[in-house]
Amino acid sequence: MGRPPPRAALNWTILLLLLGAWAGGCKAQGPKVLEGQECEPFSQPWQAALFQGQRLLCGAVLVSAHWILTAAHCKKPKYKVRLGDHSLQKRDGPEQEIAVTQSIPHPCYNSSRHDDHSHDLMLLRLRGQASLGTRVKPIDLADQCAQVGQKCVISGWGTVTSPRENFPDTLNCAEVQIFPQKTCEDAYPGQVSEGMVCAGNSNGADTCQGDSGGPLVCNGKLQGITSWGSDPCGRPDRPGVYTNICRYLDWVKKTMGNRG
Repeated sequence: MGRPPPRAALNWTILLLLLGAWAGGCKAQGPKVLEGQECEPFSQPWQAALFQGQRLLCGAVLVSAHWILTAAHCKKPKYKVRLGDHSLQKRDGPEQEIAVTQSIPHPCYNSSRHDDHSHDLMLLRLRGQASLGTRVKPIDLADQCAQVGQKCVISGWGTVTSPRENFPDTLNCAEVQIFPQKTCEDAYPGQVSEGMVCAGNSNGADTCQGDSGGPLVCNGKLQGITSWGSDPCGRPDRPGVYTNICRYLDWVKKTMGNRG
């Protein structure tokens, strides 16, 4: 069996009845499922979106006025970062769109091996400085690894159903918790490294296609970057897999510091 796909384009099989109007009346199947819901607008001020032209490519995370973190598998020759967004269709007050001047994948990431998601992390340098405020604000990086059972928040504009795709207009959030590493390894034999961390819940809260590069936030700090997981998404026994930021802190700080 091949490796589950990257989360490149937040399924939650748990999300949502809130999006029916935008989706042309498409209704969620079954009862009101799990915990996913539309985020409180601008409650995730570090959330960014990567666009290739008018197409949403991936999620991303603002970590300074000049720098964005995302997944290395999101790398393209050219894209723009959108900040301060909640609705993708409507113009939000604090919305900013800034070009990317440099993409720096982790040096150990192997883009030629599509079955290997190790070191799935990339820094993007913005062409201009982001205008910061309460609705556009960098997030602090976790300086300690997450504890098993720790509650965290995932967010993104990825599909809210799986395997059938249904992309929302507004940013969606869900609460998950950190899984034991052994549980993660047992769910994906031979595919999980110490540079990864798993998170989910008993209801199947999960990220999915469209959420890659987005944040896993624990106690207000960035603990992970959405990377890959099960297909279809949202299986309680197969949690989402995130690049474990605490394992890459030195590389991130050094890379940003060396380039100003």
